Amino acid sequence: MTINDLILTLILLTPLAGVAILALLPQRGKSHQWVALIITLLTFFFTLHLPVNFHQAQTVIAPGSRVLNFAFEFDRIWIPSPIIHYHVGVDGLSMWLIVLSGLLAPLGVLASWRTIASRQKLFYSLFLLQQVAILGLFMSLDLFLFYAFFELALVPMTLLIAIYGRTGNRQKAAMKYFLYNFIPSAILLVGVIWIYAKTGTFQIPHLLTLAANHGINGTSAGMWLASLAFLIAFAVKIPIFPLHGWLSDAISEAPTAAVMILAGKIGLYSLLRFSFGIFPEQSHRIAPLMIALGAIGIVYGACVALIQDDLKRLAAFSTLGHLSFITLGIFTFTVNGLDGGMYQILNHGISGGALFLLMGFLYERYGTYDMRELGGIAGKLPWMVTLFVITALSNVGLPMLNSFVGEFLILSGTAGNTLTKCPWLWTTIATTGVIFAAAYLLTMIQRVFYANLGATTSETTGWDITPREHLALWPLVALFLYMGLSSPTFTRSLDPLGVHYSGYTPAPADTIRKVEAETYSQSLPANTTAVASAIRTGDAR
Repeated sequence: MTINDLILTLILLTPLAGVAILALLPQRGKSHQWVALIITLLTFFFTLHLPVNFHQAQTVIAPGSRVLNFAFEFDRIWIPSPIIHYHVGVDGLSMWLIVLSGLLAPLGVLASWRTIASRQKLFYSLFLLQQVAILGLFMSLDLFLFYAFFELALVPMTLLIAIYGRTGNRQKAAMKYFLYNFIPSAILLVGVIWIYAKTGTFQIPHLLTLAANHGINGTSAGMWLASLAFLIAFAVKIPIFPLHGWLSDAISEAPTAAVMILAGKIGLYSLLRFSFGIFPEQSHRIAPLMIALGAIGIVYGACVALIQDDLKRLAAFSTLGHLSFITLGIFTFTVNGLDGGMYQILNHGISGGALFLLMGFLYERYGTYDMRELGGIAGKLPWMVTLFVITALSNVGLPMLNSFVGEFLILSGTAGNTLTKCPWLWTTIATTGVIFAAAYLLTMIQRVFYANLGATTSETTGWDITPREHLALWPLVALFLYMGLSSPTFTRSLDPLGVHYSGYTPAPADTIRKVEAETYSQSLPANTTAVASAIRTGDAR
């Protein structure tokens, strides 16, 4: 075996080993912070092997093939009955999401360096366990293995919110987050079992190939219900309007390190991999509704963000608007819309992560997220306001910065989609979301930094960005520029997925009739096989 065979397992085991080390380590000063930082940096270093060697590790597949190819695959049987594999691998999207998760983890540790003053062992253990779940989810190529990591990701996040939330509302927020995500996950399990019953496999490459060639042997009603089980679970995790009830409370309460990975990436990746991959026909049929919900979410999130006084809640509804923008783009099923949506997942992880970092650093200084108590501190904190402005412009989508590329592709894909009757209407609504984002983010900067001194800022001097905070923020600022000016570095790996998902063709009528007849014949008693044969050949009246 080569390093390419083992690299994903190594990435997965490194934070898990960190959890074991933290459990055995006695509390001495900042020992837990240092161990967590070293482990997360080591994990990030290992993730960089993926983009450097991605194209060499990919299996070459003939042009025009309906098969998706994966790199760095490693496959071993885990449970013999039913056959469940430890099967991992990555494509262009999951590779960059693994790298993004690896990058955000050490930044989360740096953001928590001062704010987590008690129960540090538990905090960093939960944080690394969350990292294991997210990395495992992105690299899983077995449906059951994916579901195990999908459920595992729920537990440490709930505990991080419940134990380390900033107000007395933290336990309520944690319970809301848990229930909102756990109940749809239980429904998802039913869909997973149904898929296994119909195909006899949990292997994702096999399922994707069957789906692309209309080979999943299920009735129309069964496929619809199974697709809804997957869609609802992922829509809540994103979240998509109106399934966002957990978002504002969870983001408001969660510590900065946790909130950087809370929303968006898991749900959007799962939606693309499974809803689009296993249920392409059902996804195309429900696309007009999802485009409408995405448009509503853009406007709703922006309008509610405009009236917020709490920075965290403003960021929560800003997140809803940005994720709705991505949802609208990917459900256009155009190459531009899909490429832009996938690229914007990465952009939101970078830009949104920087915004939450800055808000967390501001909270360290003044102990509040209430904009009414802030103001007039631009002269005192010049580096802070400079980085806030750059990050706000990145989130808005200023040309030459990262989000502009994704937003432009999404808007062009929305304008060219053929799944809705009025593509210009949805393009116009999505464009207003960009304008609203500029309004609430620039208004936030004006209120926090340039308005009259508030009650808190008049009494507390504060301090400007420290070396630790510079270390956490400038890599993200560098990525703002690099991803805006050198987007082909990333989109080159994403484009094959956009072409694949946009190229779905409905099954011919005779294929549909054959599949439904075979499904029907399997449910008949043995003495009716002749009738089933007649249905299959089309001779029955």
